[in-house]
This record gives sequence, structure tokens and C-alpha cells, in this order.
Amino acid sequence: MKIGLIAMSGIRACDAELLELGLTLPGFVERSKVIASLPSLGLLTLAGMTPKQHSLQYLEVADLRQLKDLSSGFDLIAISSYTAQIGEAYELADRYREIGIPVVMGGLHVSALPEEAALHCDAVVIGEGELSWHDVLKDRENKSLKQFYGNDSGDFDLSQSPVPAYELLDIPKYNRLTVQTSRGCPFQCEFCASSILLSKKYKQKPIKNVLAEIDKIKSIWKRPFIELADDNTFVDKNYWRELLPELKKRQVKWFTETDISVADDEALLRVLQESGCAEVLIGLESPIRSGLDGIERKGNWKLKRWIKYKDAVQKIQAHGIRVDGCFVVGLDGHGPDIFEEVYSFTKETNLFDVQITIPTPFPGTPFYDRLDKEGRLLEKNAWERCTLFDINFQPTGMTPEELRKGFINLGMKLYSGEFTENRRHRFDEEYKKYLHNRSA
Repeated sequence: MKIGLIAMSGIRACDAELLELGLTLPGFVERSKVIASLPSLGLLTLAGMTPKQHSLQYLEVADLRQLKDLSSGFDLIAISSYTAQIGEAYELADRYREIGIPVVMGGLHVSALPEEAALHCDAVVIGEGELSWHDVLKDRENKSLKQFYGNDSGDFDLSQSPVPAYELLDIPKYNRLTVQTSRGCPFQCEFCASSILLSKKYKQKPIKNVLAEIDKIKSIWKRPFIELADDNTFVDKNYWRELLPELKKRQVKWFTETDISVADDEALLRVLQESGCAEVLIGLESPIRSGLDGIERKGNWKLKRWIKYKDAVQKIQAHGIRVDGCFVVGLDGHGPDIFEEVYSFTKETNLFDVQITIPTPFPGTPFYDRLDKEGRLLEKNAWERCTLFDINFQPTGMTPEELRKGFINLGMKLYSGEFTENRRHRFDEEYKKYLHNRSA
């Protein structure tokens, strides 16, 4: 069979003023642009486990309006999409089915709403795609596709992970490629719409598998930049003490997401920097206590650590590892003072990068369910507003318009050229001091 793998890509936002600012203040949506430009690791992983008798083509669709002619000749189309683009993904699926090509869809959104997705495709894969892909291919060959495959309680063994088919990519188009070392997160934040919706437990991929994927990337890209597609990378620090020396040997630069506890282990920080770790993204969520209470479904870990936030950020950056601090403004308990609090925290800690987002009720999350029960959703099923920048709920401490205006004004301050340059200059100075003291 000839199989088309289609990833819906590109950044989305409904707020026209925000989109305009994203053009004039690139830092405003910088992280989202990076995510939008990453290839679909899910589709590449399925491609890596596809039997060799099938031919594969990987495609990305950033703007459906520019896709006038569909690529034909496929026996099966597999589509992956974020929630904000799901309407476009459904439209594309409908168009392929109109010309007689069966479509299968999978991923976070359709796993949360399989009945909705089934209106637009021939087959829906629920949960971890690796568990169902071979069955989908076999049934398509036999012209007997089922409507649903998998379930939300499946558990794929990451030791069986195939090496993703990176060779399908036009490498010069990308500034980084992704590797996954773990799936899930022990904290399970209420609003998180990441791999915890696919995997009910935190699990780690064997080190030999991870290294095989990195070696595959290096075989087609000599000096790559790698982003780890993990929700919380350094949960198992012993695992990383074993893996980091191997990364150092491979001389790759890399980026990942973690929690603030990485700052507790100075020896680990030192090896992290030596291994090529350029930056860590940390979900701080709130620079003040308000907003953190109850944010996680299991305990109040971030609330308990909040008092150490500033020292932790400065300690990580002193080791030459940039921190991208992420804040969610408009959490329950946040009032209009939250905007100045985020700005002050960023200035005081000299965060190299900073990301601000709006609380977003993604389908399938406890956050969506709670807002729905409390009658605080402004519009149900408004998936196009699941951009992290658009408001679709009633905040507790301000009006939606106050949140919108405060968010935009905060972005203008945080991402001004002068403020960004000053923070990054101070980062460089602090790292020089660290190197001097270490060599003294």
C-alpha cells in the first residue's frame, strides 16, 4: 500500500491583535512557533514500525487554504492534529474520503473525542498508536477497517519502540528534531493535555533505544539540535546519570522540559551542561502562591516548592543552562496583579526565555470537565480557541477582557527587545562568573 502521513502544522490564534504582536514581538509566540514547526513524532514512529512492503510519504499542512490539490494515489491517509487545528484536519479528512481514499485519525484530541472524530474518518485510533497500527494496516489491506481501534487503558512497552522514520523528512526544513525518552508525568496537572492523556502511568524508554534514535538522527544530520518530547524529563535521575555521558560523547545540543527539582542536584546540573543541554523549559505556572493550590491532581508539589523558585532558576542558569520559565496567567486565584508579578519575577531571576499562556480547557482534561460543571466555559466545543492564547472561560479574579488586555500588555513588556537583551546579557555574565569561580 501507499500510505500518506499528514501532520497539521503551523501556529494558530483567534485573537487578531495577538497574531499581529507575534509578528512584531517574535518572543510572544516563539515557543509555540517552535512546537508548530516540529515534525510529528507520532506519525514518524508509526512509520518506523510499518512493514517494508508499504511505501510512505510524510506531509505537513500548515494552511489548508493553500492546499488546492490533494496528493492522490494513496491507499490510506493517516492524519495527526492538535486540537486548535482539528476543524481543518476534519475538513481535510472529508476531502480525501470524497475522492475515495480511506482516512485514519489518532492523537490526543481524537482519543478524547473518538465519536466526534468518527464522523470524519473511516477509523479512529484511541490511545497509544503503536498498540493498534499493525491491526489498522492489516484491516486496510483486507478492506475491513474498523471504526475504532485501541482504548484509553492500553499500555505500550517503550522497550518495543521503533526508531522513528526520520529519513522521510526534508531535514533542511527543520531547526530541531524530537526524541522521546519518557511518556507521562507523575504530577498530572489539571490542565495538562499532553501524553498523560495517552499513558496512565509514567514510563521510561530504555537507554539503548534512545541512543539508537539519536544515532539515526546523526546519520542524516551531522550536528543536530534535539528536543526531547517528554512531559517531565528528569523524574528518574539515576537513569539520566547513566544516559548523560553517552549524550556527551555524541556531541549534540539538546532541549527538554523538566520540573524545578533539577536544581537540587548540583552534580547533575554540571553533567547536564557538559552533555550539551542548552535549555530547559520549566512549568512554573505562577510566580505567586495564588493559582498553585490544587493545580495538580496528585498533591500540591509546586505549591510546596514555590518558595524556592527564584533560587532554583538562578542556580540552573548559573551552570550555563538557559531556563525557559512558563507561566499560566488567569489561574483560579489570579487577579490583575498577576501581570506585574510575572514581569517582576522574570526581571529578578533574569530568565533567559519566558513563556506566558492562558489557561486552556482542552477536551479530555479534568480542567475542561470542571469548568463545564461550574458553568464557566464561554463556549462549549470551541476547539479552535485551544491555542493557549485565546480565552474560553470565565476567570475567578477578573473579567475575560481584563485577562485578555493584561496578557497582551504583559507580552509587550516581556518581549520588548531591550528587556530581552538585558536578561540574556545578565545570563551570560552570571555564567562567566560561575566558570571563573569553578576554575579558581
